[in-house]
Amino acid sequence: MNDELPAINASQAWKRILFRFFFIYFIFYLSPWNWLGFIPGVDFILRHYNDLIEWLVIKANSNFFHVFGIRTVKPVSNGSGDTSFNWAENIFYISIAVAGCIGWSIIDRRRKSYRQLNYLLCLLVRYTLALTAFGYGFDKIFSLQMPYPQTSQFATTLGDLLPMRLSWLFIGSSTPYQIFSGAMEVLAGVLLLWRRTATFGVLVATAVFTNVMMLNLCYDIPVKLFAMNLVLMCLYLVANECHRIACFFIFNKPAAVCSVYHYPLTKKWMRITRIVLKLLMVFLVGKDIYEIPKMYKTMMMTAEVKPVKSGIYDVVTFAVNKDTLPPLLTDTTRWRDVIFDKGGKGSIATSDSTFRQRYGRAYFYFTSDTIRHILYIHKNPKDSLVFNYQIPDSNSLYLRGKNVNDSLYVELRKSKRHFPLAENQFHWLSEANR
Repeated sequence: MNDELPAINASQAWKRILFRFFFIYFIFYLSPWNWLGFIPGVDFILRHYNDLIEWLVIKANSNFFHVFGIRTVKPVSNGSGDTSFNWAENIFYISIAVAGCIGWSIIDRRRKSYRQLNYLLCLLVRYTLALTAFGYGFDKIFSLQMPYPQTSQFATTLGDLLPMRLSWLFIGSSTPYQIFSGAMEVLAGVLLLWRRTATFGVLVATAVFTNVMMLNLCYDIPVKLFAMNLVLMCLYLVANECHRIACFFIFNKPAAVCSVYHYPLTKKWMRITRIVLKLLMVFLVGKDIYEIPKMYKTMMMTAEVKPVKSGIYDVVTFAVNKDTLPPLLTDTTRWRDVIFDKGGKGSIATSDSTFRQRYGRAYFYFTSDTIRHILYIHKNPKDSLVFNYQIPDSNSLYLRGKNVNDSLYVELRKSKRHFPLAENQFHWLSEANR
């Protein structure tokens, strides 16, 4: 550790205590050693380490935390970052940081400066924020994070949407806005890479990630913990320069030169390590830039499943065992309309619980055999409806098949319904509030 800075007086002891807490917390939360998993043999050690952490989190929650009243937690991979296990893990890291801070403060109470450790911690946090900003930013620039709504989503009643899905569709329905928000994240990432622009980059990142955090909190998007930790990391870097920032923006005084991201690298191995880290960052960012356009191309090339043309089809006739069912809203099994989206996905306006129900519609994916004229509507990987199809004209599709022991006959006709939200609704001039 380097103690070249002037000794911090006793009134600043609380700063040293906070540093010890955040150093331990961020190190465990970010777990930079996991980045070494590509090294042969290291992945074996990391696997056992992560198993140990998982076991400790489960035991600690069972005996002490009981997050949100839940005693038994387990890790799951379902796309949510706010599971009971995630909360228990975060509280576990906070507990380690508190205990470690107390022990560290007792053992190392005479130390007056942590310049070297703070430099390394700020470096870790800064690069983490930059990589995160690049990852989410490029996704948004190519409209991959919030894809443009499919026809099935346009046909969903607004009140049936969950807040998260509403926010996703709100951003996805405006490609220019999504590109703009992504560009701001990429800008933050670029500024964070260079020491001379790092301060401005931290301020931009704080604004960007605070907006993301508020969206997650206010629209119940299940990435709240991660978003809050990103903002916390931004605030930590801001706190390191709060006096400089206040002088420039508030007190109209000369701001001192930033020294947080500058450290005298007096030894050769230090300079070599710095170059290696820079090259690693360039590689990781370049990898994102290289892979994301390929993902975008794949998404844009999503084709229709022949011979079915994508669009909305009204159900003209729906017969079960040769008994034609009238279009009653109280009938939970009758199909009212069918939507075939590009990429072999679709949905049905029905309450039939044998399908995967989402937001008031039954979702499925479909494939076809154009030689045998068979259409497969897959409710789930283990359950499918098999239909013989006929296409009498460009606007009609007839399906005949079985659902368990019942015979089905469905006549579909292309609907003329259109969605104003899917059209270009931008106007420079608006004579009235629309």
